[in-house]
Amino acid sequence: MNYDEIKNLEARAVIPTYERMPLLAVRGEGCHVIDEKGKRYTDFLSGLAVNALGYNHPEIMQVLRDESESLLHVSNLLYHPYQAPLAEKLARLAGLDRVFFANSGTEVTEGAIKLARAYAQKRYPGRAEVLAVENSFHGRTFGALSATWPEKYRKPFEPLVPGIRFVRLNDVQSLKENFTPGVAGLMVETIQGEGGVVEITEEFLKTAQALCRANDALFICDEIQCGLGRTGRMFTYEKFDLKPDVVLVAKPLAAGLPLAAIVARENVAQAFSPGLHGTTFGGGPLQCRLALKVLEIIEKPGFLEHVRDVGEWFRHELRELKKELPIIHEVRGDGLMIAAELTVPGKSVVEQALEAGFLINCTQEKVLRFLPPLIIERHHVRELMAALEPILAELAAEARQEVHA
Repeated sequence: MNYDEIKNLEARAVIPTYERMPLLAVRGEGCHVIDEKGKRYTDFLSGLAVNALGYNHPEIMQVLRDESESLLHVSNLLYHPYQAPLAEKLARLAGLDRVFFANSGTEVTEGAIKLARAYAQKRYPGRAEVLAVENSFHGRTFGALSATWPEKYRKPFEPLVPGIRFVRLNDVQSLKENFTPGVAGLMVETIQGEGGVVEITEEFLKTAQALCRANDALFICDEIQCGLGRTGRMFTYEKFDLKPDVVLVAKPLAAGLPLAAIVARENVAQAFSPGLHGTTFGGGPLQCRLALKVLEIIEKPGFLEHVRDVGEWFRHELRELKKELPIIHEVRGDGLMIAAELTVPGKSVVEQALEAGFLINCTQEKVLRFLPPLIIERHHVRELMAALEPILAELAAEARQEVHA
């Protein structure tokens, strides 16, 4: 079926929860998505940070083509060869002890809220509050949504899960004032992704960790978008030498197949026992085998250095463009999690970039977000910048005309 046929069929058959780009993706290769007409698009979105190794990676494809693998699924009532080794490896990398596998970021967020309450109830009956941070995004199921800040996501589904409160972003005083004896845990994105690639300050994060330690509450780092190499470190919290009680990972973990994980300290993990939490599909054989390969690739010498190098250069190029075009209000990010916040809405930039052969994203209305595959090279960035400059220059000219009209 061609693009028009798929679009018309979807209009009749699919619940309309997404605003699609006008692109029918049929293949992928390296850092490129290819449509049904053979046009190549350089991907600076990577499936919302999922395709960290790009498309058709030879080592990933070798795992998928292994004819000796006959187990696509077994229930979690049985053992299989890959879940325990993956758990051990993730725990070692995170500096923690045990892992629970699920399917998605929102599921591990739900699990983390349950874990914080289960841990607290065993020690401090009645303690159940969870703190989150303003501007946060943790998911769309009820518990995760209750810890997600923007009203547009929350309002249509209220009342939400009680006992979840917000502290002001990077406001240490607000954090201290809200850390009452009823707090069971604090959950924070180490870098806010959907919120516009907003970095959390070292002072805020270290104060949060110290308050959690002093009150025996769980310090939960949501690394679903920023973790597993995205910022040039295995985990972003390593930048500040933090030691969280719980770490949440998901998006790139299984190279595009659904897999997520809660990684926890030993005594925290023991708050769950058989029957208190579970999943049908989480931690399946194929997903875990792929995740082991993904981590093996990320750990290769030079891989994370490459992410840091290209990311630093990418931000430098955006800041140079900002000097010429003040329509770029701010450039921020870390590694290959990058944002250029505009002074005007960015939807038209995304549309024109697509026409020019580049997949980018706009969040928070004015923030161009770049989440390319971690294998991206400088020449890909150079090509994007050459395409973006005239698009943004024209947008800046239009903005000046509106001001003088």
